[in-house]
Amino acid sequence: MDRSLLIHVAVLLGLTALAVSTTQAAEPAPARQKELVHMVRQDCGSCHGMRLAGGLGPALLPERLADWPDDSLVATIIHGRPGTAMPGWQRFMNEAEAGWIVARLKQGFPELD
Repeated sequence: MDRSLLIHVAVLLGLTALAVSTTQAAEPAPARQKELVHMVRQDCGSCHGMRLAGGLGPALLPERLADWPDDSLVATIIHGRPGTAMPGWQRFMNEAEAGWIVARLKQGFPELD
């Protein structure tokens, strides 16, 4: 690859990383947080286990997710995993909300109120 193409690719990757980290930094409103917790506990829990310890889908516990990059987990939530039972959730949340979920999963997901 020539140098200008490498610089162009590096700039695009940097901008993409900045956009993802900026998007994930947003904190949903408290009412929306409650909705997202309910969605994860009920909808995601139907495959990943009601305690998120695994089931049809893998466990979503902090120790299992610790080594996964946040942007990869956000992409999985938003777009799903083709060829698996994991659907994309882009109709129900945006990337910032998915980033909020990833951050909570890596801390230990809150219980339902």
